[in-house]
Amino acid sequence: MSSRIPLPYAPRVLELFQNPKNLGKMEDATIIATAGSPACGDMIAFYLKIEERSEVITKSSFESYGCASNIAAASQLTIMVENKTLEEAWNFTWKEVSDALGGLPSVKTHCGSLAVGALRRAIRAYFKEVKKTIPKWLPTDLSKDEKHALEEEALAEKLKKKYKL
Repeated sequence: MSSRIPLPYAPRVLELFQNPKNLGKMEDATIIATAGSPACGDMIAFYLKIEERSEVITKSSFESYGCASNIAAASQLTIMVENKTLEEAWNFTWKEVSDALGGLPSVKTHCGSLAVGALRRAIRAYFKEVKKTIPKWLPTDLSKDEKHALEEEALAEKLKKKYKL
């Protein structure tokens, strides 16, 4: 018998966990970015198809290694960014993702942050690798969500070394 108390997931979280939207690798993606580490339990790969002239996301998908909140947050964010400009997509916050899901348990808010971090990495990579120019609206400093992804990855590396994983 387990002593764990089940987390109070909103119906939308359970819906997108059980039937995720936009799940899977995108073969014709314009840009791909990942955040997190399977060593710590949560990882997201974000795929974006971008119309170059308008800088509109025409298609998005994700792959996830993680919990229900991780999968639901990534799925919800792919829904939110489609047909948005890169600047509009950049401005989505983990709180907006959480709100669209009907809320995340407090111990799972990092999943929304990780999803936004992966999206922002993809947008940065697009301008750096594809466009080879940085727009004025894109901050030069990493966002809080991007820093969160780096912190999770650094922690995973430390644990990997400590426990020789």
